[in-house]
Amino acid sequence: MRNYKVVALIMLFWFVISFITNILGPLIPDIISNFDLKQFTLAGYIPMSFFLAYAVMSIPAGIMIEKLSEKTVLLIGFTMPFIGSLLFALIPCYPVLLASCFIIGLGMAMLQTVINPLTRVAGGEENFAFFSVMGQLVFGFASFISPFVYSYLVRELTIPGTDKNFFINFLAGITPEQLPWVSLYWVFTMILIVILLIVIGNRFPKMTLKDDEKSGSLTSYKTLLRNKYVYLFFLGIFCYVATEQGIANWISKFLEDYHGIDPQNEGASIVGSFWGLMSLGCVLGLLLLKLFDSKIVLRYAASFSIILLLCALFGSTKISMFCFPLIGFTISVIFSIVMSLGLNSVSKYHGSFAGILCSGIVGGAVGPVIVGFLADIFGLRVAMLAMTITLGYIISISFWAKPLVSNKTVSLKKILHHKR
Repeated sequence: MRNYKVVALIMLFWFVISFITNILGPLIPDIISNFDLKQFTLAGYIPMSFFLAYAVMSIPAGIMIEKLSEKTVLLIGFTMPFIGSLLFALIPCYPVLLASCFIIGLGMAMLQTVINPLTRVAGGEENFAFFSVMGQLVFGFASFISPFVYSYLVRELTIPGTDKNFFINFLAGITPEQLPWVSLYWVFTMILIVILLIVIGNRFPKMTLKDDEKSGSLTSYKTLLRNKYVYLFFLGIFCYVATEQGIANWISKFLEDYHGIDPQNEGASIVGSFWGLMSLGCVLGLLLLKLFDSKIVLRYAASFSIILLLCALFGSTKISMFCFPLIGFTISVIFSIVMSLGLNSVSKYHGSFAGILCSGIVGGAVGPVIVGFLADIFGLRVAMLAMTITLGYIISISFWAKPLVSNKTVSLKKILHHKR
């Protein structure tokens, strides 16, 4: 029996997850300035602490959803970011921010593991693809608006005046005057309290995990780790997330340093557009994968991303502000294609392989730190060129990948003929 109320809640969960997790990029310039970070590398440790949590929790989270109820996993998953957000809101300093990001990351890894099979059960297997795309759109929309919320809060808390609304006055009373962006973490805390109450007050359908959703046995992992393609596709996921985070987390700081763009307004909106266009790119990607082989789509997506990155790094202010968001659009299909090519390259143990591939999300911990480390030596412009190397590896996948099953395509000529 379909439970569309639960599907609606899942969309809400995707919104909250994205709203909280993809805000770090716009915050980087404030964090560097307010915490007096002398090295870019120190700023890179912030997203690193978040994505390390994904690496730690990906496989354990898969085991948890087999052992615990769906509601229990959701409660634990949302409690972790609640604790992390509240901790930093109460003690806003650099070391606590690192701990906060790690705790939030643990919870988000759990949530993303449970939400996909829950969507399939609640919405029906025949509707799973549709609701998955809808979830991506909601995810992208939340990532798009969260930088604007950040800009609004900073502006309202910075501009003097007493004629503010109750909520702003309340935040002003609990947020350090010199750190107005910390108010975001109070907002996260309040949102998560509401979400926890919603989870407590609702019933969720019992999940029966498919083989590709189960964590798998120790034997399955041993068998997979003897296959060289497991390592190669793991590196593919690693490179993708390193690229995504290595670019997204440094856009605002790059525009501030090289083009004098205000990070709290224009910089934040450009980062928001990056995530928003990534969501739209996922929808276009579905169409392209119906028309072309996934390896061809992957090759062109990564190639265009390199071209756009070079234009963003070496172009004028207008070109840079135009090209950075478009990178989100072109890289949007890469994760799902690399994941599907990998899973279609083995004949069994798909659940275990999916867990290994998801552990590749640890690339999000490494990408921003590599950029930060190189920026301390060569400057941010040269440092971000490192992302062309990771994109180059992704292009290589389109040449050597040999999936057992290729994506089903339809001839554009046949579609046009059918319409006539």
